[in-house]
Amino acid sequence: MSTQPSSRHCFVCGVHNPNGLHLRFVDDGDRTVRAEFSVPEQFNGYPGIVHGGIVATILDETSGRALLARGHDLRNLFVTLKMEIRYRQPTPTNTPLTAIGQIVKAGASRATVHGEIRLPDGTVTAEAECVVARPPQEFADNWEPERPYWKVYE
Repeated sequence: MSTQPSSRHCFVCGVHNPNGLHLRFVDDGDRTVRAEFSVPEQFNGYPGIVHGGIVATILDETSGRALLARGHDLRNLFVTLKMEIRYRQPTPTNTPLTAIGQIVKAGASRATVHGEIRLPDGTVTAEAECVVARPPQEFADNWEPERPYWKVYE
């Protein structure tokens, strides 16, 4: 397993984002990625329950990051075109959680990816299937200044 790079300001993985979730992702095979984390109470919807929008954000990031298991280059960053979420049960705050992302089907410019959030006992609280695509070149060009900061942080 190898640790995936993080950015500086991404809400999910950004190491310098004071309001972010600070998830760290590791490759768990050539088509799978994993993150172990806990969501602080400040991201709740109801007391003790992670807000559904935060759950969706984690699933979006996790499923898309499965493509980075093929290589950590910025060229492997895709954008989400479609996302279908299934909330199976409330996701608790302040609880150890695991997010797993997997490649379902991958092509050169589009892919289908899957993400899920699990409790310590393996119960899935939420899952998503996403269709992602390689972004237009101008998006990639705008990411270029971030390239020096796209790395594995200690």
